Formats: sequence, C-alpha cells, structure tokens
Amino acid sequence: MYKAVIVDDDRLIVRGLSSVVRWGELGCEVVGTAADGQAGIELIRQKRPDILLTDIRMPNVDGLTMAAAVRSEFPRMQIAVLTAYRDFEYAQQAIRLGVCRYLLKPSHMEELEEAVRAMTARLDALPVEREEAEIPEVSAAHGYIVENALAWMRAHCAEHLTLEAVAEHVYVSQWHLSKLLNREMGMGFLELLNGMRIDAARELLRDPGRRIVDVAYDTGFSDVAHFSKTFKKITGRTPGEYRAARMVPKSE
Repeated sequence: MYKAVIVDDDRLIVRGLSSVVRWGELGCEVVGTAADGQAGIELIRQKRPDILLTDIRMPNVDGLTMAAAVRSEFPRMQIAVLTAYRDFEYAQQAIRLGVCRYLLKPSHMEELEEAVRAMTARLDALPVEREEAEIPEVSAAHGYIVENALAWMRAHCAEHLTLEAVAEHVYVSQWHLSKLLNREMGMGFLELLNGMRIDAARELLRDPGRRIVDVAYDTGFSDVAHFSKTFKKITGRTPGEYRAARMVPKSE
C-alpha cells in the first residue's frame, strides 16, 4: 500500500478527500492530513509518504516553492495539486517542477481517482533503489530551490542570517539545502553569504565619506577585523587598499 498525505486549508475538502476517494481500491492509504503548508512539510518529513494531494494556494505559503521543495527533498514522491487557482503559466511551472496532475476545484471523482492512478503508476515504474537518484524534472526543482534561496540570501545578507532561516524560507531541511548549495554552486552557505556581503561592501566603499567600520556593520559583519580578513581573502586587498585603488583624482 502506498502512503498518501492530504494538505489543504479547507477542512471540508480534507475530510471529503480522505473519505470519498477509494484509496484502498487504488492501493493507497491516507496516513495524515494537514491544514497549511508548513504543517504539511513537517507531516511529510515525519510520515515520508509516497503521494501528496495538496492545494498550493494557501495562506502564508509560496505554493511553487513548496512543491519544488517536496520534489527536491523527496524525489520519489508524487504530487497532485487540487486548487481553485486558474492560471495556465502557474500550472505549467508546477508541472515543470514535478507535479503529476494539476486539478481545478471542484474536481469530479473520476479526475481525482485518475490522478491517484497516475501517481501509483509512476511509483510502480520507479526502481526501488532511487531515493537520491536524479529522476526527470527533479533537477528543475533543485534549481528552483537554489535560485530562491540565493535571491533571499542576497536580499537579507546584511542581517544575522542563518542556514536554518534560509532553509525554512524555501521549505527544505538545513541538510538538504546545504547539499544543494554545494552541489549546484560549488560553495557552502557561509562562503556564499560572505561573497554576497563583500559584493555589497565593494559598492559601499565607492563612497569616500563612508567609514570602513560602518561598511563592515552595514554589510552584516559583527566586527571590522573579521570584515577586513574576509574582504582580503576574497578580493586580495584590504578594504582600504581596495578603496584607494578605485579613487579617481579630481581634474584640476
């Protein structure tokens, strides 16, 4: 029996899907339900289901990022979306990220059960030892997660940023995000974060009136010594040397 999880903020829909779909006849059992995306991710990590039936337009949830996170972290899992969100491009992106079926509410029982059959057929076709192997469209989910993580890091790099906070933003575990960053970017979280901070510092150092100590704090470093050491490691120069080399003499 394949394990299934249902995630939707409409409790009536959750109750209906749990009881009306002929799960047993389709070779499945519902092992848990959740009413929002964050609870859904936690339930998925706990139950490790084979099938996820979910709405991806829930409060406080980036649906595409959640779908990509599930597909990236659990490549064998099959996903069907049941949503009232009628946007063709959104649906196309969801399918590119590994969603098996994109169903519009209200859906007929035949559509729902066909979606479950499609997901079990995909699972039947997967070799047993492929939990971490590349499955078609999983690489797209990996890329989507990394792209979103990097964008969020750039926007918040001057803050006290942690791997845990970034992983939470893109709905994956810290371990999985760390693995993706190393594999896709060839660098770890701290190296990427420091690189972003130094890029920001380069721009701030163009202002001759801005003190180096202020640049250090404004780009997320806790002390100027660490900032100077990191800056030289990445650029080959101290902040002062970098600024001096870029000072253009005023014309007389």
